Amino acid sequence: MNSISTKNAIVYFNSEVYSELNNYIKTTQPSKIFILVDTNTHDYCLPKFLEQIESGDIEIEVMEMPNGEEHKTIDICSGVWEALSEYNADRKSLLINLGGGVVTDLGGFVASTYMRGISYINVPTSLLAMVDASVGGKTGVDLGALKNQVGVINEGEMVAVDTSFLDTLPPKEMVSGFAEMLKHGLIFDKNYWNTLTNLEALDISDLDQLIYDSVVIKNKVVTSDPTEQGLRKILNFGHTLGHAIESYFLENADKTPLLHGEAIAIGMLLEAYLSTKICGLTNENLKVITDGILKTFSKVEITKNDQKVIIDLLQYDKKNSHGVVKFVLLEAIGQPKIDCVVSNELITEAFDYYAI
Repeated sequence: MNSISTKNAIVYFNSEVYSELNNYIKTTQPSKIFILVDTNTHDYCLPKFLEQIESGDIEIEVMEMPNGEEHKTIDICSGVWEALSEYNADRKSLLINLGGGVVTDLGGFVASTYMRGISYINVPTSLLAMVDASVGGKTGVDLGALKNQVGVINEGEMVAVDTSFLDTLPPKEMVSGFAEMLKHGLIFDKNYWNTLTNLEALDISDLDQLIYDSVVIKNKVVTSDPTEQGLRKILNFGHTLGHAIESYFLENADKTPLLHGEAIAIGMLLEAYLSTKICGLTNENLKVITDGILKTFSKVEITKNDQKVIIDLLQYDKKNSHGVVKFVLLEAIGQPKIDCVVSNELITEAFDYYAI
């Protein structure tokens, strides 16, 4: 697979990954290399990764954080910043983030702010991180249960996608990442959507190409609008309600937390319904979207009381402006519309549709 050039970095795939990583290390000669992992990638990914890295005389330090969205916090950042300082990281140090979206988001934020910025490289190990979290330069952490409220947009030196790491994932994590791929089809490419929703048998070579296609789509969007002033907002389809649902299920002790993709799948169904009321999405397309998403994602019970709290959480969405909640909706599959205003009554209707 050919590499993909982003605005300030390059995404490498499989056979190129370690030769390019090692060439970068040899060429730039960082003062020290730090590798951030979580408890899962420490056990399942780090040994293989270290076998492939040629650091010469450059010292490598491994820093481990707990796994899970609930640990994507400023407190964990503080621990990583302190570890960097304790191990004498300077402005010529390199941080490699080896993990899923939590590790790449948090690690990118840590690197972007430590000593006002050190170099970092993302090595995504989950499907979600490969197609979404590690591309585009968004870094950040959650504020309590509120998603990605603190962060900066700052691309790393490169992204290194080794799809063999997907062999370490449980099926639930693979499914979670598939939601973002479906989103890429809905907002950008109807043919890609059709391919994703008509897969009867998927082997690893098919998956590699689909991951590549998703990265191409996301890169086209973020390259044209790196700071999310316009077009890049389309990547938030399903995320306005999806993030609120994810936050609610994360902070509510009576609920089983949802993976990011599980929450976004719900958000996409709800926002597809809203699209029929506001943007002219046909009922036929709504059925196609609903059937396509429910092929992979099971419905989750959301009560009337749950809905009220979720709607209240919308006030914290990052796309809001002057106190108004802004949605990304669809005029058709592959044709998004940004900055749509939706009433709470219509959102309640959307939940009723989802519950059917």
